[in-house]
Amino acid sequence: MVSHIIDFLILGNNFSTSEMRSIWSEQHRLEKQVDVEVALAKAEGEYGVIPLEIANSIVKNADASKLSIEQIADEAAKAKHSLMSTINALQKQVGDAGQFIHYGATTQDIVDTATVLQLKESFAIIERDSKLVALELQRLAKQYQYLPMVGRTHGMQALPTTFGFKLAVWLDEFIRHLQRLSEIKQRVLVGNISGAICTYASMGQLGPKVEQRALTLLGLNTPNIGWQAARDRFSEYASVIALISGTLGKIGNEFYNLMRSEINEVEEPFSEGKIGSTTMPHKRNPAALEGLASLTAPLLKSVALIHESMKVEHERDAMSWRAEWIALPEINLYISAQLQTALAVLKGLKVNAEQMLNNLSLQNGLLLSEKVMFEIGKRLGKQTAHQLVYKSAMKAFELNKPFKQVLLNDPQLNQTFTESELDNWLDPINYLGSAPEKVEQVINYANKSGVLA
Repeated sequence: MVSHIIDFLILGNNFSTSEMRSIWSEQHRLEKQVDVEVALAKAEGEYGVIPLEIANSIVKNADASKLSIEQIADEAAKAKHSLMSTINALQKQVGDAGQFIHYGATTQDIVDTATVLQLKESFAIIERDSKLVALELQRLAKQYQYLPMVGRTHGMQALPTTFGFKLAVWLDEFIRHLQRLSEIKQRVLVGNISGAICTYASMGQLGPKVEQRALTLLGLNTPNIGWQAARDRFSEYASVIALISGTLGKIGNEFYNLMRSEINEVEEPFSEGKIGSTTMPHKRNPAALEGLASLTAPLLKSVALIHESMKVEHERDAMSWRAEWIALPEINLYISAQLQTALAVLKGLKVNAEQMLNNLSLQNGLLLSEKVMFEIGKRLGKQTAHQLVYKSAMKAFELNKPFKQVLLNDPQLNQTFTESELDNWLDPINYLGSAPEKVEQVINYANKSGVLA
């Protein structure tokens, strides 16, 4: 029986992926904690902190897959402690050597380091999928580098741009996200096995060496000093995930709006049998786009909770710590769903180029008022041109007349241009600025950045 939507069979994949759920499952959490205990015992055996034969016995016999989570949970409920029942179960499993399980460590050593092991696996997935999203954006930006469309500000038509330019803006963001992930990896994937208040007192002078060896065995970096009271690593990671999610949510929301029936410039992938409504058979709803956009809000709330955990009492407490147990899995689960949804959308995106061209003419030439103003401004001065063109633009808008006709009928303006000049100025293709060139620049930068390799 499950009680969180992430684990629902019907809806769970809208909020996470099975791949990421397996990483943050209770069973996998237990496995990673056992991995840390085993690595600690092995390191201690190598340095003589515990007898080598004892360490070898622990390494040989410890097996998380054979431990009963149900029995561990029953004992934990009685002990009122998050790890003691796991240690007891492991001790029984390895026999006499169990007396040396968890030697010199404290609960948070094991739990934090195991969490970082889970985070390492999540990190790899997020890097992989972020790179794939970037590659899809790069492909589409190149494909639609020269496809003109309406650029909008404040929700209203503004100036012509290209669809490739819109995509290149997002591609540039994703290159930065990939750079951020690369930059923080060494700082984030750091374990911690230093004892009760991080002084290594229980392991003596060999403590730092034991920690380094155990973490090396686990494939993690070693901290300069214990970080039980310094939670900035998780906060930094969460901040970067928030940025990635923000971009993904924005993409989902933008495509959602471009898919509106009245705009109709893109459509998310449609497959046979996909239902938009239980009562309106014609509906082809932006379900994937809504899912993509909707997950940013809960993810950001979880990120805020991670930031709250930076407030630690003295050398350690469980109040801030437990917030991470809630928020860190959620952040990874939500972002995994967003990345996979974005990939599916980008790979199957339908682009309605004809409608993009139609929408460029929706306002009967008003979209090019800036171009007309600047050209007339060369002859009359920019401010004078603005006043005159503004007057004509408002007249065209209010009377629903073609902008060209109003301009030609203005006795003060029609002396400053020829009709052929005006036709040239009102052609959206002639007012794309450097949009195509900037797309090329972003694509070249992405290739040279090294993060797509």
